[in-house]
Amino acid sequence: MSHPAMLPPCGTRMLRFVGDRVVFELAHPAPGVPGWRAFLRTNLTRGSRMREETLALLGEGSSDPAGSSWRDIPLRETAGGWLLDLALTESGPFQAKAYCVAPDGFQHWPEGADVSLSIHPDRLRTANTIYCAFPRMFGEAAARQRPELAAAIQSLDDSGYAVIPPSGRLRDLTAAVPHIFDRLGCRILHLLPVGPVPTTHARMGRFGSPYAQLDLTAIDPALVDFDQRTTAEEQFRELTDAVHQRGGQVLLDILVNHTGWGSRLLENRPDWFRRNPDGTFHSPGAWGNTWADLVELDHGSPALWEVVARSLLTWCERGVDGFRCDAGYMVPLPAWQYIITKVHQAYPEAIFLLEGLGGAWEATEALLTAGGMHWAYSELFQNYGPREVATYLDHSLQESERCGLLVHYSETHDNLRLAQRSPAWSRLRNRLCALTGQNGGFGFTAGAEWLATEKVDVHEARDLAWGAEPNLVAELATLNRLLADHPCFFDGAAVRRLSGEDDPILGLLRTSAEGCDRLLVLVNLDPVTAQAGCVEALVWAGLGEACVDLLGQPLPAGRTLPNGDRELTLPPGGSCCLSAQATPLGLAGEAYRRTRAQAAWALQCLAAVQPAEAIGPGDWRELAARVAPDPEAFLAALPHLEGDRLHRDLLAALDAALAVKAYPRVTLWAAGDAPRVSLVAPDHWLLLRDPSPFDVTLKVTGQPDLHLRSLPVPGGFIAAIPPHPTRTGE
Repeated sequence: MSHPAMLPPCGTRMLRFVGDRVVFELAHPAPGVPGWRAFLRTNLTRGSRMREETLALLGEGSSDPAGSSWRDIPLRETAGGWLLDLALTESGPFQAKAYCVAPDGFQHWPEGADVSLSIHPDRLRTANTIYCAFPRMFGEAAARQRPELAAAIQSLDDSGYAVIPPSGRLRDLTAAVPHIFDRLGCRILHLLPVGPVPTTHARMGRFGSPYAQLDLTAIDPALVDFDQRTTAEEQFRELTDAVHQRGGQVLLDILVNHTGWGSRLLENRPDWFRRNPDGTFHSPGAWGNTWADLVELDHGSPALWEVVARSLLTWCERGVDGFRCDAGYMVPLPAWQYIITKVHQAYPEAIFLLEGLGGAWEATEALLTAGGMHWAYSELFQNYGPREVATYLDHSLQESERCGLLVHYSETHDNLRLAQRSPAWSRLRNRLCALTGQNGGFGFTAGAEWLATEKVDVHEARDLAWGAEPNLVAELATLNRLLADHPCFFDGAAVRRLSGEDDPILGLLRTSAEGCDRLLVLVNLDPVTAQAGCVEALVWAGLGEACVDLLGQPLPAGRTLPNGDRELTLPPGGSCCLSAQATPLGLAGEAYRRTRAQAAWALQCLAAVQPAEAIGPGDWRELAARVAPDPEAFLAALPHLEGDRLHRDLLAALDAALAVKAYPRVTLWAAGDAPRVSLVAPDHWLLLRDPSPFDVTLKVTGQPDLHLRSLPVPGGFIAAIPPHPTRTGE
């Protein structure tokens, strides 16, 4: 008897989001023979148990046996086999494989590896536009380095003095938040490390490198204003609060591979650091460079992982939403699994962005799947010619759908500024990186909008060219808002390369997940010469002669060829984003994100009182429509759901429950209730509501704290805590 066939096929890697559904199918190996049964063996729906098991296996110790997070979910019989349509209600890396059981009890398994599912938080679906900032460079820090003092400073340096000019501060960056989020339209602020750096011994450069961090949780005093009313931590919270009030997120650069020489960790636990054969401490390096101010950690001890994880939790408590993992590929996979799992126990939506540049793709793939990371740096920024760009984009588009988003940064702090070559080159590369990404994943470094030409030197404080004219402020704002608003840059959008590998004009056709919106992206990769490219007649017909360029430009010059194809000519380095209409036909922008968030929240609430496999299919837009008008009524209806009806038709079951209008077992907590203690009955939901975005912390004795983020509904924001929270994942 042959092995049963499964869909998705064995070994498939899949990226999905909380609020999505996944369908598993298994073909019957003996059609017509009665008495067979089928199951899905998986750790899906058991996220809390899976995290506990991961920590136990990696060093915490537990009485639970390995594999305790796995279970068998029955599949429903169909004409040709079996099927399971499963709601995805929690984030994390999961695995699954279907099998069937013969009447004699013998198990029959498909041939191949498990299906791997990376389930990401709902809020990562779209608009992942990133502004990378080095706090030291803000507040005119570069201007305070006076050239006329250079000779005197050099004399002091030669005499052994440490001369460090004034630094930009956290409050300088906080003052720039309206520019970053309101003017440019970015949605994520990526901070280079903010920890204390060497100022005497092992100081490299004028200021010392932020990557030579001396303490995992402290804040560099040079970044803090002397203010007797506030602490360094409170000034850091001013920054994160300003970002959160604009609906944004904060990513912090973290150092897990190394510390600075003389760090607190090095002084207290030198046994956690690598040594050379001669007994000296080992300094890491890459691309032929050795960073002598750094000392590399040896991740052989789970006790070290625990220290790192707790430091990240401290930053989360200060308002950090995720982490950019410097040289992450140099840290062993088990260490990352422990650290990320520990953080996700308390902050399940914390983002992990891998800096894997210089490492093998296999390491990146493992960290994005089994490791639990979400994103990684794309390498598009270092590909230039048509063949290089085309083949790398093929890889990036494929892996962003399988493993995790590869974020296109147009320039990073490690590379020369694009504007150093020319403003036109900067415009070309920023457009290329923005228009070719998935899920709105696009990043750039502070100063790119001002066409800054000085490379970011992490040992110094370079000029951001703030306020320079001409600039790319309006250009980047247009790109960011296009990525945030248009469905062709959302999750599920299909992207097809139309151009050949050696064509000077890159052509991409983007189609929204709903299928009602299409965009034609054209980029002339030649910065010197105008180039002509052909668009298939069928593609051009879908756009129509009245199409518009969503970048706000006139349409490129063109002509119709004898075979019906359209030839378009783009100027040197020119780009366009063509659409049949100026505004999308499908659900777009904040309306899409709000509806998706409400539908995901509804499924999570349902899963808190029903097994996830009992939640039948239903359109996510219709599901959100049951939540938005009255979240309290939605929660009150949950105890009145009929299991069988819920399994068959989710929306009909909800409508029937909503019609009951029984006593609502919901305790409402609003902004004005903060000064007093609110009692919650044992069988009641706690529904929190506020006019502004907020986070809530759930404390349960003997279990890790759980931090939840509010979601938008008409009139404000809400979060909900279910009755009798057990946090066991059952």
